[in-house]
Amino acid sequence: MTLHREGKSLLLTAIIIVLAINALVAYFLPEQVYIREAVVVVTAVFYLLLVQFFRVPKRVTNINPQHIIAPADGKVVVIEEAVETEYFKDKRRQISIFMSPINVHINFNPISGIVSYFKYHPGKYLVAWHPKSSTENERTTYVVKHENGTEVLFRQIAGALAKRICWYAKEGEAVIQGTEFGFIKFGSRIDIYLPLDAEICVQLGDKPVGGETVIAKLA
Repeated sequence: MTLHREGKSLLLTAIIIVLAINALVAYFLPEQVYIREAVVVVTAVFYLLLVQFFRVPKRVTNINPQHIIAPADGKVVVIEEAVETEYFKDKRRQISIFMSPINVHINFNPISGIVSYFKYHPGKYLVAWHPKSSTENERTTYVVKHENGTEVLFRQIAGALAKRICWYAKEGEAVIQGTEFGFIKFGSRIDIYLPLDAEICVQLGDKPVGGETVIAKLA
């Protein structure tokens, strides 16, 4: 299993803490076998959950200039027309994907093109499904300009548990559909804003696979 670079230092710290806790319990409670075993189980489960969170899955993207690929694993929680107020300042088709703590939190470029806009916004840590999380939480905004001139906006949004958003692309850079553009730690959401004539290919409650599932098609 490959582990993501964003998790390596945390996992090293976590294993040291887990070993220290078990050593202390064994030292101070040498005769409490059930307690010692319970602590071993709990700390092992905790560590395994961290490991699975930072795993890097193998994904195969079928690159297609008309397709919008899911930027993350998770659950589709919003499909609607909405006014995008930061960049487009007009109505767009919005798709939002909520990532729970058990999902892989790697973020994938939904299309190929040039990053025409990027901005980081510090902010609050409301739960990711809160209506105001898109405008008040810590977040980043990316806009990628497609080869045909169409622009697609996607926004990383921190949640109540997510305390760090990582991003790798820069304004002016070329990006390739399905490649990694960022990572959000411990629960979060991604909003995608598409042209009104885009064909939506998912439904509420669907669980797309980041880097693989086609969530929309450009006209």
